[in-house]
Amino acid sequence: MPLATVRDWVFDLDNTLYPAPALYDDIGERMTDYIARVVDGDRVRALELREHYFHEYGATVVGLAKHHGVDAADFMAYVHDADYSVLSRDRELGALLDKLPGRKIIFTNGGGGHAERTLEALGLSTYFHNVFDLDAADYAPKPQRLAYERLLHAFDIDPARAMLVEDTLRNLEPAHEMGFATALVGPVHPDPRPAYVDHYAHDVHTLLRGWVG
Repeated sequence: MPLATVRDWVFDLDNTLYPAPALYDDIGERMTDYIARVVDGDRVRALELREHYFHEYGATVVGLAKHHGVDAADFMAYVHDADYSVLSRDRELGALLDKLPGRKIIFTNGGGGHAERTLEALGLSTYFHNVFDLDAADYAPKPQRLAYERLLHAFDIDPARAMLVEDTLRNLEPAHEMGFATALVGPVHPDPRPAYVDHYAHDVHTLLRGWVG
């Protein structure tokens, strides 16, 4: 897809727009704390469930709601009540996004106001037109096809004129099948590159510099 034909630029959030370890460690601990309360204080079991449900469903909360009756909204609000002061403003990324024509949308498996607080901390709120998070997707997470269908419907996106930028390889494949152009960012360059990855860069700054200079 020629970049000039792209109307909607859809970006993942964590580990795509910013390196997430410091904030993710905090959120991860809060997840484990919450799950431990569900399983009678067993933190080892809580961590096992956290990872298992993430890999099985794409989002831990989906497994917790399905198998343990956890209130998804309550879980998402609790785990994302984190310390966002560990993030700092990214003026270079803001300038690059500002040069990118068309709509810019966040598409994340986070929720509970996580995307909004992250964008505010990074100084990027003004560059994005919409946020589509796990709450908005009614808890259908990437890489479930339903998540992408709900995104397209919510914002009347034509996938043939859309680009998805992601750090997670498995989230790009269904998007590509639906007609999106795709870009993978991150330190690991798959070799050979899968056919469903159209662009690759070490980080989002490098990717956007190649597109908008």
